[in-house]
Amino acid sequence: MPASAIQRAILHVDLDQFYAAVEVLDFPELKGQPVIVGGSPDSRGVVCTASYEARAFGVRSAMASATASRLCPQAIWRPPRMDRYAEKSREVRAVFDRYTDQIEPLSLDEAFLDLTGSIKLFGPADEIAQRIKREIRAETGLVASAGLAENKFLAKVASDLKKPDGFVVVPPGQENAERFLAPLPVNRLWGVGPKSAEVLQKLGFHTVGDIARADVVFLTARLGAIQAEHLYALAHGIDHRPVETGDRPKSIGKENSFARDLYDLDAMERELLACAEDIAQRLRSRALRCGGVTLKIRLSDLTRHTRAELLHEPTDVTEPIFQAAARMLRTRFDFKGQGARLLGIAATHLLSPDEITASLFPDESAERRRRVANAVDRLRDRFGEETITRGRLLEARERTTGTPSERPSDAKPKRTKGV
Repeated sequence: MPASAIQRAILHVDLDQFYAAVEVLDFPELKGQPVIVGGSPDSRGVVCTASYEARAFGVRSAMASATASRLCPQAIWRPPRMDRYAEKSREVRAVFDRYTDQIEPLSLDEAFLDLTGSIKLFGPADEIAQRIKREIRAETGLVASAGLAENKFLAKVASDLKKPDGFVVVPPGQENAERFLAPLPVNRLWGVGPKSAEVLQKLGFHTVGDIARADVVFLTARLGAIQAEHLYALAHGIDHRPVETGDRPKSIGKENSFARDLYDLDAMERELLACAEDIAQRLRSRALRCGGVTLKIRLSDLTRHTRAELLHEPTDVTEPIFQAAARMLRTRFDFKGQGARLLGIAATHLLSPDEITASLFPDESAERRRRVANAVDRLRDRFGEETITRGRLLEARERTTGTPSERPSDAKPKRTKGV
């Protein structure tokens, strides 16, 4: 069936080697050279993006700069120029805007576009996608890969398959989706990282098709009902998420790096509790709840790892978010003798209360925690953030600055009351 027959047309556009590509545009002498954009290899920096020439040596995003330098000693290093990258990203966005207003940016270099309503104006969705790719190249000098499908998950997988300058169409219909996904490795499923992939492979699931053909009862017994349902749906190409164009964020996160690496799990949990407290307060301030939690860890060797877990009920209070992160920290991660240089949490799968199906058996303890949390929010709004805090967080912690948007004060806050 031709791509033009797709009734719901979702396009995922991903700019190839974006930061490195902008550097080559601005400095043509870099063309064909192994270019790495990131922190200096003499520092504790990390790789932001590497050109394909550098990737041939094994250099990858988020790799420690020192490691990348050993793998590719002839690399040309460029410091990130975020203002310039944002400028080029806006040029690409201007191309998108000609064809649809249903745009969900994921970062400076990728976005989802819902082309369903554009077909009557501009023709078949696959032709629109090709025009977008051509116009991006002609007007910005950048190269994009794209995937077109009936939903976001399939479109994202498709855009990754034939880089650079790729274009992959997944024909409509569940049978076509299953056929497309079946031979792919399990780590192509959203939420399956290296550790989860290892668990699935030990259970005999090596490809997406293996999961699609699995017995649901077996999956549920091994993975739990929430994770089993999530993976089973994706393996069949099912994803009902809309392209979100509003102000709702994709996730709400908090992370901190430390002056000295942490080795003690109790100390790590205190940091995660502080992150969960901050995230829960911000969820309530936006009238949102999260259905998933992602744990972020950067080790002493600068490798970055994530673990993700779905919650039984969407929440906007601290305890379930913290408990999920602490559980992943203690049961799903092996530090192998290294310390934690950075810890963080991201609340994901964000929903407004009216999007949540009410449970037949409401959790009264969760409602009590929510009432307490709202009361604490009112106290903080009236008397300041440091008016009230948790006793466990009164213990002294030594940290450096956090992420730029979450930079804590250098001075230790004065706390007046613990809860």
